[in-house]
Amino acid sequence: MSKRARETWSETYLNRGTAPFWGFHLVAILGVLYLGFSWTGLGLALAFYVARMFFITAGFHRYFSHRAFKTSRPVQAVLAFGAQTSLQRGALFWAAKHRHHHRFSDTPDDVHSAVRDGFWWSHLGWSTSKTSNGTDLTKVADLAKFPELVWLNRWKHLPAVMLAVALLALGGVHALVWGFFVSTVLLWHGTFTINSLSHMFGRRRYETTDTSRNNWALAILTMGEGWHNNHHHYQSSANQGFRWWQIDVTYYLLRGLAAVGLIWDVRRAPPHVVHGHARAPAAAAVPAALAAG
Repeated sequence: MSKRARETWSETYLNRGTAPFWGFHLVAILGVLYLGFSWTGLGLALAFYVARMFFITAGFHRYFSHRAFKTSRPVQAVLAFGAQTSLQRGALFWAAKHRHHHRFSDTPDDVHSAVRDGFWWSHLGWSTSKTSNGTDLTKVADLAKFPELVWLNRWKHLPAVMLAVALLALGGVHALVWGFFVSTVLLWHGTFTINSLSHMFGRRRYETTDTSRNNWALAILTMGEGWHNNHHHYQSSANQGFRWWQIDVTYYLLRGLAAVGLIWDVRRAPPHVVHGHARAPAAAAVPAALAAG
């Protein structure tokens, strides 16, 4: 177990900085109890879950972390803004932590290793712990050259606040509770399952140096991210479902964006990688510019 996971339970999960996190859970639960169950509310929660999950998977993960496709500067900013409505901090923070995770997967330097530090640390503790604070810009030098991304990273909560205000103004408390609070809590834990459960349950198609697994249920829940062993096998691919039956909704939507010219140079794992068993060479898995640092 790493030193960071040896913090006391309260230091990790109940430090002063975690109050908003647990507050969201409380508001979501009490809000639903007060308003009562609503099919329209559930539909609103799921709609904003799906929309923001796409910005996380396509933006935070496949674009900012792995540069699996190219796009214009305005669309890049939209991806960052949309992803930050999820309240998972800034695009630069997210990409820096994720690139670090891939470089040190399941080693003592991994930020959220389920096999080394357990389920709760990999799912939640790494994020609520004080050790997660700060953005290492040396790991995202390719992104830090854009002032708008640095500004958004600094004002990490602003996009989410704007979304909450818009929902309250347009739909009242009902829209705020279901579309923002309930949706955000579901989104958090849906995203976190990739750090935890996808390294614990599923099939290992490729012999990677980590514990990543493919899990169809998590792939449905996270719009394609559950094909995690595929992803660790070849990290810079925009599609994580390598085979036709591996549902990857994020990739289908990316193809749509490419068809209308909003993104281009969409990377795919080459056939010899898809049909191989051994781990892909590091140079092929992670572009050199991202592996540095």
